[in-house]
Parts: sequence; structure tokens; C-alpha cells
Amino acid sequence: MAGNSQRRNRRTSNKKGAQVGSGGKRRRGLEGKGPTPPASARKGHKKNRVANAQAKQAAARRPAPRRGGAKGTSEMVVGRNPVYEALRDGVPAVTLYVQQYIDNDERVRDVLKLAGDRGTINLMEAPRPELDRMTNGLNHQGLVLQVPPYEYAHPDDLLAAADDAHEDPLIVALDGVTDPRNLGAIVRSVSAFGGHGVVVPERRAAGMTAGAWKSSAGTAARTPVSRVTNLTRALEGYQKAGLTVVGLAADGEHTVEDLEELDGPVVIVIGSEGKGLGRLVGETCDYRVRISMPGGAESLNAGVAAGIVLYEVARRRA
Repeated sequence: MAGNSQRRNRRTSNKKGAQVGSGGKRRRGLEGKGPTPPASARKGHKKNRVANAQAKQAAARRPAPRRGGAKGTSEMVVGRNPVYEALRDGVPAVTLYVQQYIDNDERVRDVLKLAGDRGTINLMEAPRPELDRMTNGLNHQGLVLQVPPYEYAHPDDLLAAADDAHEDPLIVALDGVTDPRNLGAIVRSVSAFGGHGVVVPERRAAGMTAGAWKSSAGTAARTPVSRVTNLTRALEGYQKAGLTVVGLAADGEHTVEDLEELDGPVVIVIGSEGKGLGRLVGETCDYRVRISMPGGAESLNAGVAAGIVLYEVARRRA
């Protein structure tokens, strides 16, 4: 009714009062969040539901991983930086598990990009409790990379590789080397100096884990590694095939520089830095040689020692 200005809650002005601002939240909400994750990692997508179901089925079939990796078992790389470094360094992988509702920070985006660029890695989203169970409670930070079991070569395959290349065999055997990084470094040196492979025992020795793959800087993809039940018998088999077995020892009767047998088909045996060669392995060697060290150091790291001897062999053959 006209003139009824006393009516309760009646608006009598078009001016608005002071309002609380957003504090910049709206502006920050418009900022980009990086590349769109793959369909299998987006909640609610059909491929995401399928991936979740497959992850649960695979986890139910797979036994809990054991540290150290038994022969024929997969290995789990856990944590944002370790997973990123493994993918960056070319470590072979089967599946990348991503935690549901994970914070999509820069490291996670880098991991997803590296995995997507390969095109052969399955991407699966899984709830945190499932990842905790898969990793035995390790701090996975929402990322778990499944590395397939390494396919070890037969000792005779290393001889065949030398024969195919029309070269005298150059093989390195490791006795008691337990650090995967040393194994990876030795594989890298064997590849660099024209060797035909590495032999390791099954027990009390490092295997081709993700750490060894990383230390090899990708050379493990083209340098075969053989795993044997009994290293002494494997060395005896090489001797029957015409190879000279040369063991590195601090008290060796010869030096690397003066042993002429290094020019021909040879197996170089390297022991651990602490204990050196085992008794039976040392007795099997045809020669025991030492590396001259004018500086007076008592011993060298296994990876360093292997590099020195392999360089000397390659220099002579060249």
C-alpha cells in the first residue's frame, strides 16, 4: 500500500552495505593445477573404477613383498623421490600405484608424466590402506612403483655373446658383493670396457634390484647378468671352456700390469671389500692378482677395483 513505509523488513534504499571480501581465494582458485591426470587416475571416471578393481584383484593375488627380493619376485619402489628417480633413470616398471585423493604437487605430476611417456606402465589408483598393506607399512607418500623380476641369463649365454661378437670372452664374477649399488657400477664398467656379462651367486650377494638398475645408468638393459647356485662350479665350467680365472686379492702373487693372461679369454673374480675372496673361490682361481697402489691404501671399493682391471684389459686388447 502506498505510503506504508513503516512495514517491517521493507527495503527503503538501493544502496548496499559493506561486504566481506574473498581475501584472494577466488583468484587463487582460478590458477592452473597442471596437466590433467590420466583417466585411470581421475575419481569417478569409468577407467578409474576399472583400475581400482584391477588393483585390488592384483593385490589379493600377490604375496606381501619381502625386503631384499627373493628370486622371481617383484620389487616395490616407494616414496615420491625414489619413484621419480627410478622412472627417470630407466628402471623397468610394470605398474604405478597412485593413492586416491593424493595432493597433485609438482613431484606427483612429474611422476605421472614420466610414466605416461613410457606408454607401457599401468596406472592404478588405490586407497591408502591398500598401499600401506602392499608396502608393509613403509612411508610410500602415495606413490608405489612395481618393478618386475629381473630375467637373469644362463652362464653359457655370456660365452655365446662373446662368440657372436667374435671376441675373447671377458666376464666379471662377484663373490660376496652385497651392495646393489656396487653391482650396478660394475655392470656399467663391464659395458663401458667391452665385457660380456657379470656372474653373481644366489646367496649372500646383491641381485639386480631397482638400486642396481639405477647405478648401472641404463647399461643393465644391454649387459647380461647371470645368477648361479654355486659360484665355484660356475668358474670351473668356464675353465673347462678355455677361460682363465683371475681373482683380485690384496696379497696376490702378480700385479694387474704384468699378468699376460689378461690378454686372452678371462673371468675376473672380485670379492667383497671387507673379506675379499672366499676360500673355495680363491683356490679355484688360476691366478691371484693385486692392484698396485703407491698411495698405500689397504683396499679399494669393489666397483672401483673392477673398473681399474677392466680398463687395463680393454687397453691391452685395443
